[in-house]
Amino acid sequence: MKNLQKRHFQMQMRVAGDEKEPVLQGHAAVFNVLTNIWDNIWEKINPGAFAKALASDDIRALWNHDTGLVLGRNKAGTLELAEDKVGLAFTIRPPDTIWFRDRMISLKRGDVTGCSFMFTVDEENGGDQWETDPAGRKIRTILAIAKLYEVSPGVTFPAYEETDVALRSMQAWSSRLANSRQANSAVVQLEAKKRTLRLKALAS
Repeated sequence: MKNLQKRHFQMQMRVAGDEKEPVLQGHAAVFNVLTNIWDNIWEKINPGAFAKALASDDIRALWNHDTGLVLGRNKAGTLELAEDKVGLAFTIRPPDTIWFRDRMISLKRGDVTGCSFMFTVDEENGGDQWETDPAGRKIRTILAIAKLYEVSPGVTFPAYEETDVALRSMQAWSSRLANSRQANSAVVQLEAKKRTLRLKALAS
């Protein structure tokens, strides 16, 4: 899927419940936080960006993006996702399995502190927008996520990845901006010629 994107970052999570029925709670994404994804390209997520996906998607919680290690699923009631003031909040009721009990030790020790989510943006229908701030940074704002595939606690290295999709989106925006400037310049030149002709007509 050419538009599939993945974002990793330092997660905010806690292990609640008891040893027999642990519950993972935290945020898989945060709103309005600028993150450097590559070179001079920055990105942030708007509140409301997940609304469409949360209303319709069948979403999994995976350990470190491993499809063989499923922590929960929203359609099964073992994964709850909702937007709050901070970002995309999750509550996961993981399975009572040996593989998760082993990994819970790493969570409690603080050895694993990464979280990630995999998604697509409906770029053709205004799912993101670009701007250049006063410092010259190219900033992408994600407005609407078309599909949320999964959230993944347990990421070992929570570096925020750049993606080819984001770069292509920026290049398209730059091209549109350049074309718009060229069009505006042509309009200005045409209006100047019209004014010159009117002045010549008045003077004759």
